[in-house]
Amino acid sequence: MKALLLIDVQNDFMPGGKLAVSEGDQIVPVINGLQNQFDLVIASQDWHPAEHLSFARNHLRHKAFDQIELNGLPQTLWPAHCVQGTEGAEFHPDLDSHRIAAIFRKGMNPDIDSYSAFYDNGHMQSTGLSGYLRELQVTTLYFTGLAADFCVYYSIQDALKAGFQCVLIEDATRAIDPENHEKQRQQLLADGVAIIHSGEL
Repeated sequence: MKALLLIDVQNDFMPGGKLAVSEGDQIVPVINGLQNQFDLVIASQDWHPAEHLSFARNHLRHKAFDQIELNGLPQTLWPAHCVQGTEGAEFHPDLDSHRIAAIFRKGMNPDIDSYSAFYDNGHMQSTGLSGYLRELQVTTLYFTGLAADFCVYYSIQDALKAGFQCVLIEDATRAIDPENHEKQRQQLLADGVAIIHSGEL
């Protein structure tokens, strides 16, 4: 079975949001148009406590986008975003959510960031997504959402390690840093990920 994954289609990643991805809102109608082609639609949701240590505001003498080490891992410090219970953490209002079978929240541990929908960045704790998909006998995952070069990319990497076939729907995602994403794109192709346009489905 194949499943469609909607990675962090949340207000704070949209234009005007706390950590806006350029043209992020343009993927929403593309994702809406894809959903009926899948038996299973799953979403992930960044869901940070206000005191999360990936937020620049929680570090003296640091500002957004500084690079630090956090609990032994490299960490980009972000503007506070997708704080639990805020409007910024909600899904984009135009996202069709009625076919979303399950939502996997991530980034809830204040001590470690969590880009991937499968694990935190240190691979210390699973979200349970992999087991959920296996229970439903899913073999192929189609990825959409934000941002292409962070949460989408690292989710794909973890899915590959878990043995899933992976497809990136390129026009249903956007990157924070398109130049960095282009390098990652080449890596994904080398790893056997199919990269397609929504019109090819």
